[in-house]
Amino acid sequence: MDDSSPLLVIVDAANVVGSVPDGWWRDRRGAAERLRDRLAERGLPGHDGETEIVLVVEGAARGVASVPGVRVEDAPGSGDDHMVTLVARSPDRPRLVITADRELRHRVTELGAEVRGPRTLRD
Repeated sequence: MDDSSPLLVIVDAANVVGSVPDGWWRDRRGAAERLRDRLAERGLPGHDGETEIVLVVEGAARGVASVPGVRVEDAPGSGDDHMVTLVARSPDRPRLVITADRELRHRVTELGAEVRGPRTLRD
């Protein structure tokens, strides 16, 4: 693995947004946009190095635009499957997936990614 490469941070938007009962279910796309904006402003808390942040959205949250600092990708099907594909495509760089989904955690750690829960992105 090339540790000089920027850390690839893949964020499970549905899982992170759904971890706080703040009414996100009334506007899933708006909730994903707020998460995107928070990531663009703050980056990955506690990480000083260079990062590439990818926010994976699915379902009603699809169509959220990318902004400088955060690339947003619409999952063509399952968001989990898309995140596994992103991890698998970058075997030679450090990868971090932000999710609490147990099955997804298992799938991406088998591919060598690190995993942290949604609290990682909270203040």
